[in-house]
Amino acid sequence: MSIQGFTEVDQLAVNTIRTLAADVVAKVSLTAHTIPTFADHVSSPTRVTPVLPWQGMAPVAHVLWSRFLNNNPKNSHWYNRDRFVLSNGHACALQYILLHLAGYKVSLDDLKNFRQVDSITPGHPEVGITDGIEVTTGPLGQGISNAVGLAIAQAHVGAVFNKDGFPLVNNKTYVFLGDGCLQEGVASEAASLAGHLQLGNLIAIWDDNHITIDGDTAVSFTEDVEARFRSYGWEVLHVTAGDNDLNAIAGAIAEARDNNAKPTLIALKTTIGYGSTKAGTHDVHGAPLKADDIKQLKTKFGFNPEESFVVPPQVADLWAKKAQAGEKANAEWDALLKKYEAQYPQDGAEFTRRVEGRLPDGWEKHLPVFTPDQPAVASRKLSENIINALAPHIPELVGGSADLTGSNLTRWKGAEDFQPPSTGLGSYAGRYFRFGVREHGMTAICNGLAAYGGLIPFGATFLNFVSYAAGAVRLSALSHLRVLNVATHDSIGLGEDGPTHQPIETAAWLRATPNLEFWRPADGNETSAAYLVAIKSVHTPSVLALSRQNLPQLEGSSIEKASKGGYVLQEEQNADVTLVSTGSEVSIAVDAAKVLRAKGLKVRITSIPCFITFDQQPHDYKVATLPSGAPIVSIEAYSTFGWAKYSHEHIGIDTFGASGPYLQVYKKFGLDGEQIAAKVEKVVDFYKKRGVQVFSPLDTAL
Repeated sequence: MSIQGFTEVDQLAVNTIRTLAADVVAKVSLTAHTIPTFADHVSSPTRVTPVLPWQGMAPVAHVLWSRFLNNNPKNSHWYNRDRFVLSNGHACALQYILLHLAGYKVSLDDLKNFRQVDSITPGHPEVGITDGIEVTTGPLGQGISNAVGLAIAQAHVGAVFNKDGFPLVNNKTYVFLGDGCLQEGVASEAASLAGHLQLGNLIAIWDDNHITIDGDTAVSFTEDVEARFRSYGWEVLHVTAGDNDLNAIAGAIAEARDNNAKPTLIALKTTIGYGSTKAGTHDVHGAPLKADDIKQLKTKFGFNPEESFVVPPQVADLWAKKAQAGEKANAEWDALLKKYEAQYPQDGAEFTRRVEGRLPDGWEKHLPVFTPDQPAVASRKLSENIINALAPHIPELVGGSADLTGSNLTRWKGAEDFQPPSTGLGSYAGRYFRFGVREHGMTAICNGLAAYGGLIPFGATFLNFVSYAAGAVRLSALSHLRVLNVATHDSIGLGEDGPTHQPIETAAWLRATPNLEFWRPADGNETSAAYLVAIKSVHTPSVLALSRQNLPQLEGSSIEKASKGGYVLQEEQNADVTLVSTGSEVSIAVDAAKVLRAKGLKVRITSIPCFITFDQQPHDYKVATLPSGAPIVSIEAYSTFGWAKYSHEHIGIDTFGASGPYLQVYKKFGLDGEQIAAKVEKVVDFYKKRGVQVFSPLDTAL
């Protein structure tokens, strides 16, 4: 019998998802019990336990993926595909099952290898590991925030390239999320902005099952979520029988899909662990089902309780037809693109270039070059000059500030704001974003912008408040997304705002983050080099730490040398000491060197604006930059943590900062030329008295 297109086969497909989920989790549980340390993970209620809270989501997953999602499993990177995000990433078994059924490169054997080392079905969805995964999720709230970025990206690219009769970019973004995501602050930041931006292409489906790890949401989460989202400017729809009413689910998704005026939240009432003897309880959130429970569940859903990982042929046929429809939709879009290119050759070539990820020819030529005779300028101002120089020549460069535009200096001349046309404040073709005071949401949204493809996003705030966005910054690096974080007011040099705003430890954790370029340029050429490398680093995010105070243009710097991440600024044969520094302290190191030279010491100066980029250079180059033969002293107005890799002695700040005029603050912490020179003299004297050969810290066995 068919009702609105649904048949018994659809119900069988839903039950197939449910039984596969039980099998996937049972398999990893059996595997885990051979390794005691991992077994604890499986049996205890943690955020990383492979559990079955999403059995109730099987119906909506089937309806969405089989009836609405516009995708092509044979071409998972088709640009105009609908994007699907599993924000509650601990439910990834559900997503892997959907990918398998839909025809992506996820086999039954891959499902059986769930959460095993080197499998393509890891414990949370990771982009680049599993075919069909759009963004890395798991840390709650990040996925829905990424989805806002994906929706913004579609609205922008569509506004730039779509023309009458050519809806080239019109995909939707669908996201599943749970109570945990809704409780994380980053989700609120992103959802608030999504409502303001009237993103009618964004549909979020909330698994409203009233259960989190601690138990019923009554213990901690009793707010009116729907009222909150309405206040954000979202449409809110309801499905009260989410466990089984396929027609109601389809009706809600259709209504949300057709609402182009605002984003939609579908409140889907479900039962956690639906079909289990412990359905609706906290127990099925924290542990896999027992063997007898799985058997009764399979029997209840019409499956042989003695068989595992079964996909009935009728279900396989249903999904195969959906895959064929996806291939057809992709082919029709390809044909549309060819017609577009023929009618609009310039726009077509530009669109293709961006989709393929190729940078415009010759863009590097527009990077400003600086000479020592030019005046001292704050590196945040140098950054503004560079953005102004590059923005007209890299049209996919988009970004904005967390309500600090006038301080970050990130809005280029002639920039248009990205705003709903109805507001009169800009348009969706605008490239400058007003993120508001939402550092975490801003960065997570930028991750979504980067993941969409064809865009190079940046977000801006003070360096100290990049810490507010730490979770999203880490995911940028883990996901290999090119996101630029413009971080001004980078040190005690911001002066009077004092310790609350002066980053001391921030650089250490950023430098410790794998696959993250932390740039701290010392002058104009180094700032241009930072942008050069950051924009060319397709799979690596970056943080550009920029000064509030003016910095002189240095003798010996160049874009080419600085782009190596570290270089010799001032060479000296048979030196008594090498001073190594970054950012605003490089010019102070130059001042200290003058004092030391006046006392008869030979001094080399090395600048390392980016540790990770320097680390990627050949060993011989690195050792020549920081050579053996004399002590190396680091100078930086940050925690000295991490400098042991590059220097023997470290001058820095291992306390919090202080409020006052910045030159006085530097003096208070012993970071002026005279005081540094006095400390360096002690270092030179100490190593000479020791009378042993001094080896480069980089000259190591490993």
